[in-house]
Amino acid sequence: MTHNSSMETSSLLYTFVTVICLMTGWLADYGNAQLVNCKASDRETLIDFKNGLVDPKNLLSSWEGSNCCQWWGVGCNNWTGDVIVVDIHNPDKFLNFTNFSSLAVLDLSHNIFHSFPQWLVNVSSLMYIDLSFNSIWDSIPVGFTKLPNLRFLNLRGNGLMVSTYQLFEESWSKIEVIQLGFNFVQGKLPPSIGNLTSLTHLALPGNSIEGNIPNSIFKLCSLEYLDLSYNNLTGSLPEHLEGTKYYLYESPLPHLQNLVLTRTRLVGILPNWLGQLQNLVQLNLDSNFFHGSVPAAFGTLRHLAISNLSILDVSSNRLTGTLPDSLGKLSELSFLDVSSNCLTGIVSESHFAKLTKIKVLSFSWNSFIFKISPNWDPPFQVESLMLSSCRLGSFPGWLKSQRHLLDLDLSNANMSGPIPSWFWDISGNLSLLNFSSNSLWGQLPNKFKVHFNAFTDLSFNLLEGPIPLPTNQIIILNLSHNNFSGPIPENIGDLSFLSFFSLANNQISGEIPTSIGELQVASVIDLSRNTLTGSIPKSIGNCLYLEVLDLQNNNLSGKIPRSLGQLSDLQTLHLRDNIITGKLPSSNAFSGKIPSALLNLTSLKILDLAENQLSGSIPPGMSNLNAMTQEQNIKQDLIYGWVAGVYYEENVIVNTKGQSLEYTRTLSFLTCIDLSGNYLHGEFPHEVTKLAGLVVLNLSRNQISGQIPQSISELHQLASLDLSCNMFSGPIPSSIISMSFLEFLNMSYNNFSGRIPYAGQMSTFEASSFSGNPGLCGAPLAVECSDSGPSIPGINGEIDNGDGYIVDKWLYLAIGLGFAAGVLIPYLLMAFKRTWSYMYFDSVDKVADALLYLRCKTSACFRNHCYHRR
Repeated sequence: MTHNSSMETSSLLYTFVTVICLMTGWLADYGNAQLVNCKASDRETLIDFKNGLVDPKNLLSSWEGSNCCQWWGVGCNNWTGDVIVVDIHNPDKFLNFTNFSSLAVLDLSHNIFHSFPQWLVNVSSLMYIDLSFNSIWDSIPVGFTKLPNLRFLNLRGNGLMVSTYQLFEESWSKIEVIQLGFNFVQGKLPPSIGNLTSLTHLALPGNSIEGNIPNSIFKLCSLEYLDLSYNNLTGSLPEHLEGTKYYLYESPLPHLQNLVLTRTRLVGILPNWLGQLQNLVQLNLDSNFFHGSVPAAFGTLRHLAISNLSILDVSSNRLTGTLPDSLGKLSELSFLDVSSNCLTGIVSESHFAKLTKIKVLSFSWNSFIFKISPNWDPPFQVESLMLSSCRLGSFPGWLKSQRHLLDLDLSNANMSGPIPSWFWDISGNLSLLNFSSNSLWGQLPNKFKVHFNAFTDLSFNLLEGPIPLPTNQIIILNLSHNNFSGPIPENIGDLSFLSFFSLANNQISGEIPTSIGELQVASVIDLSRNTLTGSIPKSIGNCLYLEVLDLQNNNLSGKIPRSLGQLSDLQTLHLRDNIITGKLPSSNAFSGKIPSALLNLTSLKILDLAENQLSGSIPPGMSNLNAMTQEQNIKQDLIYGWVAGVYYEENVIVNTKGQSLEYTRTLSFLTCIDLSGNYLHGEFPHEVTKLAGLVVLNLSRNQISGQIPQSISELHQLASLDLSCNMFSGPIPSSIISMSFLEFLNMSYNNFSGRIPYAGQMSTFEASSFSGNPGLCGAPLAVECSDSGPSIPGINGEIDNGDGYIVDKWLYLAIGLGFAAGVLIPYLLMAFKRTWSYMYFDSVDKVADALLYLRCKTSACFRNHCYHRR
């Protein structure tokens, strides 16, 4: 939390104008000069400037007459008549001020200038320059930083390219204020910055400054405001301020009021001298990597204490230990945020003893245990109370005294029991109400009070009864994962401002009311996992901004309304586990075949058309699915409708590895093509092998034929391959043994033939992966290969004869030995014992019967088996 920048700039401007007026005899009110006439040369320069401007609002209509000191935005020296101030807004080009020998103040802020005025280096009289919030993308001209009288410089909110060396190694000796926030200042802060002994205000946020903060900054005794936030600093704050002596009535940086180091990547501990800055009002150290404990010196009330501190933000660090109860002595504190650390321990009433002015309290995402009496009467009237993940035990009764609450987050706070009825008497001003992830039970009032446009999240509790509605228009209503029952209120459409609406995982029954179509700005509607009946109302097509419609796991029936085709912003649609019939309406007109236009969706990562009645062949163009051609290495949560921590998390159930798995957090790693359970025919789509990022490929239970190409091994990330119950033929490609990511393989019930390449990763699969292929032989099947069968690639002794066939050099020896054994062993057995000869020929008969049975299975038998599974 930082001071408002425009108010800060205006205050500084007023201060400088006042000081310069006293020094040079300016008139306090521009345009009201009565004591002196302006110089003719200055008047002519201003007239030239006016003539070169486009002034549609006629702002310079007062620029008439001989005395330009009376013109709006012009200030003159009361004694000499020199024009020393030009303060106007929104001109369209720069004025060349080189003719103004006495110009001291130049304010051209909040315009659209694109270049830095080079002539400024020649106006040595300038003391105040404000070019903030323009579009200046070039660099500061050489010599500009040597203007001898410059005291105030504000260039924030541009795109200036400037090095820290140019700013501070060649800088002004009298400069007092430097504001260069949100530009492209690059480099390290040099130790020479300590030579700017007049510096009171240094603001460099939102740049590319790197390296350590030089200790010389902390020796600037005049410094009042230091803001280095949103940079790429390294190192830590000095544990001790070298060269600085402070005793009982002295302190380091005696005038420092604002220290802002938000998101600067600083590490280390919080030094004790921070608690000795006696004039400090604002301390922002949030979003860094500080560790260790919160210094107890923050709360001491000796002369060295920071008793004036109003803002203390150390959130989003790695602080440990307990929270010192001495913080409760900071009577001026209005903003306290220690959230998102690793703090522990007990929080008691003493932590708030003298916080009579506190307005914002944020203790969220630590491990605090609150031990506060429910009858406690707090000394404050807080506006924002954030206690998420704290252990409250029960609903805090002391909230009853808080009449000015605007934001209240008690999510995941270990609360149980009912929400007391008195709470709804103080909830009317709440813009944020978050009680999610607790064990709250009981019923809510049918009409509960919250503020206009509020965010309301009561999800993941044990609340029951009919669905409650707010008395005002709100933006978020999340009642998911409770025990609410009964129908969706017919007047749900009255909440026309609703952006996020979720009743998921309750016991909601009845039909979806037609009035839901009046939620025309909704981005998320989630009614999944209930017992809703009836059909999807056509009116839902009026929700033109809808990104998510989740109706899965209900008892909905009827046809999908054609009006869904109007939802051009829809990104995720879940209708599974219902009794819905009909076709999916879209511009591609899904009917019998897979439209080739579908393969032009270059960002598509999951194509799931399983369990339909699609026919025809798989269209060419698989290689156009660019998002599947890249390996997925970056985790990216797929969430929609994110507002104030409430969002819909995408979920997809994929048939992979022989089972149905639901993907949520890891969904960004998944690339999947599932066309299983249709009537597709034609050959294997060879372009699939160009999708190097594919993780799941399921073509099972179709009528696809042809051979599998050797290039299938290019699918380096493929983890699940299911080609079962088709009409594939030919050998299993030997290259498949190199697919080291493959965890699941099913090639059963096809017409594959030849030896199974049973080596490498393929040796981890059992016989069931290859069953139902009468022409296959070799491990792991019990069917041995004949002598002419192909060898297993990758085994020692293979020879490539140049024709693409691999010949085992031991083959001929094996043939000879096999022939000898086949003749000699039966003869010896029968000669040795007659009963053994009967056993031998009985075994031969059984093998013959088994082969005959397998031949039967290659016909209609196994086809019936596969489609029975549908």
